[in-house]
Amino acid sequence: MAAQKSRKQKSVFVCQECGYESPRWLGKCPACGVWNSFVEEKIAPVSETRYRGLEKSVPKPITQITPEQKNRISTQSPEFDRVLGGGIVPGSLVLLSGDPGIGKSTLLLQRAAEIAESGRKTLYVSAEESVRQTKMRADRLGISSENLLIFSEIDLSAILTAVAQTKPGLVVVDSIQSIYSPNLESAPGSVSQVRESALQLLHLAKANGVPIFLVGHVTKEGVIAGPRVLEHMVDALLYLEGDRQYQYRILRTVKNRFGSTNELGVFEVREQGLRDVDNPSELFLTAHQGDLSGLAVTCTIEGTRPILVEIQALTAQSGFGYPQRTATGIDQRRLSLLLAVLEKRAGLRVGAYDVFVKVAGGLRLDEPGADLATSLAIASSFLDRPLTPKTVVLGEVGLGGDIRPVSQLDRRIHEAERLGFKKVVAPKFALQKLEKSFKIELVGVAQISKAIEATLV
Repeated sequence: MAAQKSRKQKSVFVCQECGYESPRWLGKCPACGVWNSFVEEKIAPVSETRYRGLEKSVPKPITQITPEQKNRISTQSPEFDRVLGGGIVPGSLVLLSGDPGIGKSTLLLQRAAEIAESGRKTLYVSAEESVRQTKMRADRLGISSENLLIFSEIDLSAILTAVAQTKPGLVVVDSIQSIYSPNLESAPGSVSQVRESALQLLHLAKANGVPIFLVGHVTKEGVIAGPRVLEHMVDALLYLEGDRQYQYRILRTVKNRFGSTNELGVFEVREQGLRDVDNPSELFLTAHQGDLSGLAVTCTIEGTRPILVEIQALTAQSGFGYPQRTATGIDQRRLSLLLAVLEKRAGLRVGAYDVFVKVAGGLRLDEPGADLATSLAIASSFLDRPLTPKTVVLGEVGLGGDIRPVSQLDRRIHEAERLGFKKVVAPKFALQKLEKSFKIELVGVAQISKAIEATLV
């Protein structure tokens, strides 16, 4: 009986969706609510040699700790460096995630090649492709460097051995869901395997000061496959996103221990790979026409960068009993709120109309500073009256129809002025508090109805 009890304690049932552990099989996970997601996994004993880990330390007063200053590793991509906070931090563990085919492997292979060309030996571990397949991609991208080492392996112990032998300045693992540790009996991609592999790579990065990039798959819900602890384990979490109908990709920072989490990088998909977009504002305004209704331009702040974007709206008489509400690039609930404000505070009877709103270029706007531009684009389409040419609209719309201030208003106005716009419509109270003067015409509005009068031709 004692031996049988001991054998039962060596295995555990783990939810493959969220990582919840249970001593017995459950039909439904109590943590995430998914059915039939539990898989039995063996528990490997923890030994001192299991991890090539960090040096042991003792508690010290913070005044006696000397901060370690390490120069960041810069790539030839300013957009990539911007997202990381100024470059790659030595000893950091970075997770890059995104939809299948979005360009994750291409982006990291390009960055690995750039660092290799600067004189640092780089190890690119491909767990899903052969070395010949990776070579074919490198040839298409025009990559050729003696310092770029390609290694096709899924065994974690073999990867750790290769890192110890080659002593690279950068390691890329594509992907973490395909790596398996011989210490565990579960299959690659399981919660235990992903957690174990990421933990050992984390210890490797910290102990040797080598930065490691991990490629992570996403589920059909758009979240990273594997245990949630993976996101907490890494130093930086990046998402590469974009609509496949567009030739642009957006690299966002979700977590960054070494910089801001609000930065984004813009890349253009070309035959030679992903190339930096130096001026995203001009990119997202290429389709702007001053004599077309339903278009409004606003300026959003992404980290430290102001970007001008165009919001497009279309209203049409509904042919069904329930009008359609479709939003691309903005929150659907935010659109419903703005439509209610337009009908209640501005007298626009849009309730019986289908409303379609889209942010041009595939960019997604999360800040409320785009409320006024979205509302005016809808009003412009509904009334079939275009906005005044070369006008930028800024402001948050309150439930009472009042126009509320936005952050960093002076930087947004400066960006509009730099790109040749003639007028900025912004919250009246915020304009009165500006300390800097501008050559561009500034129009202050306090209510949504006044904003419509001031901007529509």
